[in-house]
Amino acid sequence: MARKLSAAFVNSVKDAGKYFDGSGLGLCLRVDDNGYKRWVQRIRINGRQRDLGLGAPPVVTLADARETALANKRIVVSGGDPFADRMKHRNRLTFTEAVERVYETKKAEFRNEKHAKQWLATLSIYAVPKLGRLPVDEIGVLDVRRVLVPIWNDKTVTASRLRQRIEAVLSWATVAGFRDGDNPARWKGNLAEMLPKPSKVQRATNHPALRLRDAPRWWAALTQRDGMGAVALQFLTLCASRSGEVRQMTWSEVDLSGSPTWTIPAARMKASRDHRVPLTTTMVELLSQIERHPKSDIVFYSSTGKSLSDMTLSAAMKRLHEADVRDGGPGFCDERSGKPAVPHGLRSSFRDWAAECGFERDMAELQLAHNVGSEVERAYRRSDMLERRRTMLEAWERFLSGKEATKVVSIGGAA
Repeated sequence: MARKLSAAFVNSVKDAGKYFDGSGLGLCLRVDDNGYKRWVQRIRINGRQRDLGLGAPPVVTLADARETALANKRIVVSGGDPFADRMKHRNRLTFTEAVERVYETKKAEFRNEKHAKQWLATLSIYAVPKLGRLPVDEIGVLDVRRVLVPIWNDKTVTASRLRQRIEAVLSWATVAGFRDGDNPARWKGNLAEMLPKPSKVQRATNHPALRLRDAPRWWAALTQRDGMGAVALQFLTLCASRSGEVRQMTWSEVDLSGSPTWTIPAARMKASRDHRVPLTTTMVELLSQIERHPKSDIVFYSSTGKSLSDMTLSAAMKRLHEADVRDGGPGFCDERSGKPAVPHGLRSSFRDWAAECGFERDMAELQLAHNVGSEVERAYRRSDMLERRRTMLEAWERFLSGKEATKVVSIGGAA
């Protein structure tokens, strides 16, 4: 017999699992991987085993769950069916309706509007056409599998995110009282037995990076280009920041006094923490040449005053490559894949250059806003090496301008 649960345990438990209450009522506290807790009663009705959802703590306390479980037990003993009674009086919710409710609930959690739209679009494109009209309490593991199988091997990353989002929608539906039982979109011990592991079928791809030996020639061509997209691409290259961080940059984030610094707020950072970028003299000069928009605080703005699109920077790089090829050059391609370099690949080029020049790993990683060291190490680190990173970026500028040589080793042979 399992020991009886205590209210203190119910409030404090965080580890995922099933925790049975030794009350003899089939009552169990289930804790999901995402931390959601819910009460479930496993009971046999007319020879068929059922899992009845009884709500979630802290709204439904341990005492409340036991009382409801006892009432269900009495109904079964008297020949009734508490599951059928519940279904008869329940307001049924379709998967489409559940997606809409979860989206409205979770919308504030997304880092930006683009991520919110991606979350909704993935479900709308792949899941809603097949699950949309089904009541959430009728969706089973085979229904979820039917959604995932067509894209599991070819679009593995998308499929994995889709599974997680379906799981989140159905988890919400369970806690909200619209369905009972296990989550059919759960991976461990469920879909993991029916689908190959994502790591086994996913093909790792890196963003095509600019060859270091081509960097000075590429930079010379870029600085001859006009337009806000070309200017934004120059700035992105000099600071090795992500495209979205640069495109959404605002003047209020820039401090040009003393030691010029650009502080990117946590809300716009992948690591969800503020990130300081040292601005070199060249970066400051580049910013000073931009005429501020009268109605927008965006630094690199489009004709409408909004931030540039990701495609604007990609198109600028594409034009540089195509122009070099037309002039009889080799273009600006990745060393390994041979594909034309893209804006995000410039971060990889910077990282290779920093390693070749002997700059400290941690300093280069900090500039890229990557997590450095363990969680404990990050908690105790107080310095972000701002001024030392400024010196490193000045050396990066000199390399791009062809004023400072660096030892470049080609993977395919001598540079």
